[in-house]
Amino acid sequence: MHVFLPIANMNMPVVLVLGLGGIVGFLSGLFGVGGGFLLTPLLMMAGVPPAVATASDTNQIVAASISGTLAHSRSGNVDFKLGTIILIGGLIGGTFGTDVVRHLRTLGNFDFVVKSAYVVMLLFVGAFMLQESLGALRRKKAGKVAGEQKPAGAPKLATRLPLRLYFPVSGMECSAVALVALGFLIGILAALMGVGGGFIMLPVMIYLLGIPTLKAVGTSIFTVVFTAINVTMAQATVNDTVDVVLAVLLLVGSSLGAQFGAKISRRLEGEQLRVAFSAIVLAVMVKMLFQLVTKPASLFVIGGGH
Repeated sequence: MHVFLPIANMNMPVVLVLGLGGIVGFLSGLFGVGGGFLLTPLLMMAGVPPAVATASDTNQIVAASISGTLAHSRSGNVDFKLGTIILIGGLIGGTFGTDVVRHLRTLGNFDFVVKSAYVVMLLFVGAFMLQESLGALRRKKAGKVAGEQKPAGAPKLATRLPLRLYFPVSGMECSAVALVALGFLIGILAALMGVGGGFIMLPVMIYLLGIPTLKAVGTSIFTVVFTAINVTMAQATVNDTVDVVLAVLLLVGSSLGAQFGAKISRRLEGEQLRVAFSAIVLAVMVKMLFQLVTKPASLFVIGGGH
């Protein structure tokens, strides 16, 4: 059975859309990310225009993130105080990023910018997390680490800035200025790349703020909820690129998947979660890079139709 997507102007199998939403929702609950870093490329691979894929994706991220937040909050893994401060910057950054999307679409550079940005960001995040998490697993097996707390040597650069606050749930002190700045970056990424920003926020929380992995997962997915809501509304009103039919189907699948992901995450250790997350990130990066390399013709369209 197929369904017509009016904004994307194409037909897609209903089972495929529901399945994609379910898979991404599962990953959202498991890793504390919105799932857009995976779903947006998958939608583009299925033929959905990049502008529609990024805008519609943020809508389903809302459902997956709410579902995942509820599941993680029951385990005490959501730092609402820390997440709320990040949201201040996220809402500002999301509004700014939506305007950037409008300008890029006017110039005709949006498709190439999105795909290139994905390759660079996924490569950096995936390689860094894989290297660190494999090292942590080796140290743990050698008996050098007792239990999963924080990544070894996690820097505390954010504590040196002004307006420092203590967050009892995460067990750490951090500058509110650093958290707002992080939120601003996440908001821009949410608008530009159709992601909740969790795939960047999660490693930042773990490695730069020193938050234990499970706490970072729960807090990250909480902040993604409101960042995605803000971007979805802005994309729908400013750029008119949200395909409601596509978004609703993705929403149904992701809401169910997030609950299963959150349950499984509680059974895994922090190092194992980071290894799995980095492997998925790198796999998506390779696929996106392959598309860019094997379809050079798209590069000529970008420059204005030459």
